[in-house]
Amino acid sequence: MATGYRERQHMHRLIIAAALLAAAACATTPAPATAGAALYQQYCASCHGAEALGDGPAAAALRTPVPDLSRISARHGGSFPAARVHEVIDGRAALPAHGSRDMPVWGYEFEARSAAGAPGRATAQALTTQLVDYLRSIQQTGQEEAARP
Repeated sequence: MATGYRERQHMHRLIIAAALLAAAACATTPAPATAGAALYQQYCASCHGAEALGDGPAAAALRTPVPDLSRISARHGGSFPAARVHEVIDGRAALPAHGSRDMPVWGYEFEARSAAGAPGRATAQALTTQLVDYLRSIQQTGQEEAARP
């Protein structure tokens, strides 16, 4: 039993490491209008899926179900909790439902992306804000949910 758990944890770490290596290999500076979408595809889609439905290719290997990010507002009474989403992405918010933190702490990863001489925390905040803005833009209302097969 413990071996299976260790194997899953090892597999999860390998998937995250591979995703980070792939992201680093193709790191570019996207146009401002598409920056959040590009960041999402680069850092989030492997777990949350290309359409943010929680069905990314790495999701099956995780012990905690991956949330549908297109329904954040719906889960919060129709209001998008931007500050909370920012905290979760940044990694400084506690995620009790996750147990141990399975989701990478992107704030630290984004700090590492800062250009030489640029303040890392400011870069992390800017990239996280772009992701939050993108997630706000893809929120579904009940109509899109009803149209989904």
